Amino acid sequence: MTDSTLTINNILAPELTLCRVNGTSKKRILEFIAEKVAGQYPELDETQIFNNLIARERLGSTGIGQGIAIPHCRLEGCTRVVGALVTMEEGVAFDAIDNQPVDLLFTLIVPREATSEHLELLSQLAEQFNDRSFCDALRACETAEGLHQKMTGNT
Repeated sequence: MTDSTLTINNILAPELTLCRVNGTSKKRILEFIAEKVAGQYPELDETQIFNNLIARERLGSTGIGQGIAIPHCRLEGCTRVVGALVTMEEGVAFDAIDNQPVDLLFTLIVPREATSEHLELLSQLAEQFNDRSFCDALRACETAEGLHQKMTGNT
């Protein structure tokens, strides 16, 4: 995959678009995401994904405010950029910059040797999530299919 093809559409699998998930804590939701990603991409190790996401959170919360978090990490042995979108049934404490609970998460897992183009995806996501009406529309989705369509613009 070339970096020029990195878009939300081709990194977000419908199987990793999860709607109205129950979660009790930041740790539990990151475990859940790691489990789902490893289930979709068996070549990736669930424990390694979780440990890398937690290690990144220790550097500073990926909660960007207004109920949104963009957890991300680099991963040894990962050969493609992987995205996972989760809406929560109820917000969970995430140490976000505004101290508000998080109920909308987009997780990015990138190869260890990730280039600046991968970081550009983070910037694109942050910009998209800065649009409150877009976020409200994501939160209003009641099915994973609808959520995936809304996120990828295939409505």
